[in-house]
Amino acid sequence: MKISLKKPVLAIGPLHPLQEEMEFFQLTVDGEIVTDIDVRIGYNHRGIEKISETLQFDQVPYLISRICGICSASHPLAFVQAVEELAGITPPDRARYVRTIINELERIHSHVLWVGLAGHFIGYDTVFMWAWKYREPILDILEKITGNRNNYGNVKVGGCREDIDDSIIGEMLKELDKIEKKMNMLTKAVLDDPILQARLKGVGILTKQDAIRYAVTGPTARGSGVDIDVRRDDPYAAYGELDWKVITQPEGDVFAKAVVRLLELFESIKIVRQALKKLPGGPIAVEVKQIPAGEATGHTEAPRGETFHYVRSDGGNRPVRHKVRAPSYVNVPSFKASCIGTNISDVTITLAAVDPCYSCTERLAVIGGSKVTYDGKELLRLSRGKTEQLKKQLGFKEGFKFE
Repeated sequence: MKISLKKPVLAIGPLHPLQEEMEFFQLTVDGEIVTDIDVRIGYNHRGIEKISETLQFDQVPYLISRICGICSASHPLAFVQAVEELAGITPPDRARYVRTIINELERIHSHVLWVGLAGHFIGYDTVFMWAWKYREPILDILEKITGNRNNYGNVKVGGCREDIDDSIIGEMLKELDKIEKKMNMLTKAVLDDPILQARLKGVGILTKQDAIRYAVTGPTARGSGVDIDVRRDDPYAAYGELDWKVITQPEGDVFAKAVVRLLELFESIKIVRQALKKLPGGPIAVEVKQIPAGEATGHTEAPRGETFHYVRSDGGNRPVRHKVRAPSYVNVPSFKASCIGTNISDVTITLAAVDPCYSCTERLAVIGGSKVTYDGKELLRLSRGKTEQLKKQLGFKEGFKFE
């Protein structure tokens, strides 16, 4: 009898609802322990950069807001700031504040969305339902300002397209007070829950050294004790004129990343509240006649981390080169460090911990030679099963409840 010593391979992707667009994770497992992981990206190439070269500078922000629905303010802002640097344009003060408000509202709704989905992945659907309920007022505010809940189309070279009507500032401040109370309740309920602590602490650890080695960014980096944030380190918009702090946690596990995002919610609310109260008068845009030849870069702190846009112009009305680097590009490969040595049941929440965008379909890529296959439902079952085991070990009989 011939005995094969080849370790089985578990495939996740290229299409899976936990993943930023389409990515492929090939896990080598020993029993239920991950011993190696191969991350492959680039499955969903939409030609955004090439299409950008066919559009006028004023049209490009509409295109790149579609790179990611949850980062549809930060990508256009990074591009616009690159073009403004290239052209030597300074947007009006009011535009800088409006940009800050919209980007921070987007950060709030992105982080709350992540908290809800993280709860869903480990079997706490009450967290999912309440978190998404609290997210709705944020989207309503964005819609009042820009006309859209996502893909706002507000920023342009030289300023903003839509202003914040002074008549709704008082209403927005009252809504922020309500949202802050709800976020405070949600944060305390999540962070004080012993089951969640047992389920997430020590899981998917990305050490500070590995975070630096993989050049991760955003909450993924700050959850590993790397104290970086573009808003503070290279201030843009109105961030340098407002009082707020960068949130970090040293542990590097999934729980630490959750803490960072939850506490960042309150910093974002603080930023928006200050920006509304200090909102200057005056115009929201300056006239832009021509973009000169040259090249420049712009970057912003998107909800997932630092976003880069490189723009080159030949003096015409279209960019001749536009290069984009989204935060998931550097965050995704860090799974090579955080997933090895973990249980299969922890892989899904570790993948979700870097907050990748979600694909609309779920499909399994089968690797030749392996008979071990798990679809998305099975991975969720394993993840939720571990949560139930921990509940029994800790003597809990009922699930998550809000008092």
